Amino acid sequence: MSDPRTYTLTLSCPDRLGIVAAVSQFVTARGGWIIEANHHAEQEDNVFFMRQVILADSLNCSVAQLRTAFEPLAKSFGMTWSISDSAVKKRMVVMVSKQEHCIYDLLGRWHAGELPVDIPCVISNHETFRGLVEWHGIPFHHVPVTPENKPQAYRQVMDIFDTAQADLMVLARYMQVLSPEMCERYAGRIINIHHSFLPSFVGAKPYHQAHDRGVKLIGATCHYVTADLDQGPIIEQDVIRIDHSDLISDLVRYGKDIEKAVLARGLRFHLEDRVIVHKNKTIVFR
Repeated sequence: MSDPRTYTLTLSCPDRLGIVAAVSQFVTARGGWIIEANHHAEQEDNVFFMRQVILADSLNCSVAQLRTAFEPLAKSFGMTWSISDSAVKKRMVVMVSKQEHCIYDLLGRWHAGELPVDIPCVISNHETFRGLVEWHGIPFHHVPVTPENKPQAYRQVMDIFDTAQADLMVLARYMQVLSPEMCERYAGRIINIHHSFLPSFVGAKPYHQAHDRGVKLIGATCHYVTADLDQGPIIEQDVIRIDHSDLISDLVRYGKDIEKAVLARGLRFHLEDRVIVHKNKTIVFR
């Protein structure tokens, strides 16, 4: 049995009395059945955040009519808001280099129907995964990136992304630093994963460095990409414990496992409209 069609309303606005009541009354006045509701107030900034999931079949209007009708209410509260339709899948472009674990995991989850997303294409600076991607019936674009051609390469990437009418970009261990132009143009729409050793163990062989230091925890961070490398708003994190008996090869294997899991969870939160960015952090309604 497939999941019922839903509309998800997310919003943020200056906090004040009556927001929850006003939004709930708006939905119920149109016959809407709210099946999930979350809200949070940031007291220091006086900002309110809300997410409501509404059964589409319960409403007496279309999603377009719902958006139009909501505009006056949103304006009266100074809301930044959106209403998404579960029947319209987001379009995700995946970028990858030579590390295999995240691209294999994402394509496997997508192929199994675990991720509610369409993948119009995969972009890579290497040819390594062309066969894998095309086996899944997904177009593959090879865009080499060198110090000399980076501006042109990233303009090509942006052209591919825009032509695909994509909603988000996922860096599945794409080992290049994106241009500031890309980060600004697609703010809040590029998701990355990295190991938890930053900034302590920077550069090559971080797991070797960690092993030499006798670390007891390793983990991964899923975040939105900004011009500040690996400093964007965090969506999801996790850690696992290790000890002195673990070899470097064990650490690498554990790291790959946790990167896959954290990226998949963070991506799902984004696809289900559970994430609202506020300054350089996120509100994640689980």
